[in-house]
Amino acid sequence: MKIEITQEPINTEKLTQSLIHSEYGGVDIFIGNIRRFTDDIETEKIEYTTYKKMAEKEMQKLADKVLSKGMDVVMVHRIGELQLGDIAVFIGVSAPHRAEAFENCQFLIDELKKTVPIWKKEYDRDKIRWGGLED
Repeated sequence: MKIEITQEPINTEKLTQSLIHSEYGGVDIFIGNIRRFTDDIETEKIEYTTYKKMAEKEMQKLADKVLSKGMDVVMVHRIGELQLGDIAVFIGVSAPHRAEAFENCQFLIDELKKTVPIWKKEYDRDKIRWGGLED
């Protein structure tokens, strides 16, 4: 299990390897990166900010719901200024079977976006916007 807010680039290979266990038959991973367009709005970069202690506490609450079902969890979110293509979030779940891994990985990313206090400042071609973690 790993829960982290970091300013460093996210090492997806290392995190993926940490989820592979002989007890589990399925691993599901969600990687969210900075994209150029949201609908017709062109993004140049995004800056993520948070109150780290509170965010990690909320992430732990979410992870505990999955851990209590006998699965393994990795949740890492990057903060600071991210450029196009940079990885902002990594969510991974190891489970006995693939369906459980898929379901719980989606639960974690959906709930992270709803409940964890991480904010983004989007630098678009025409303006700067503050937003939540919605798509």
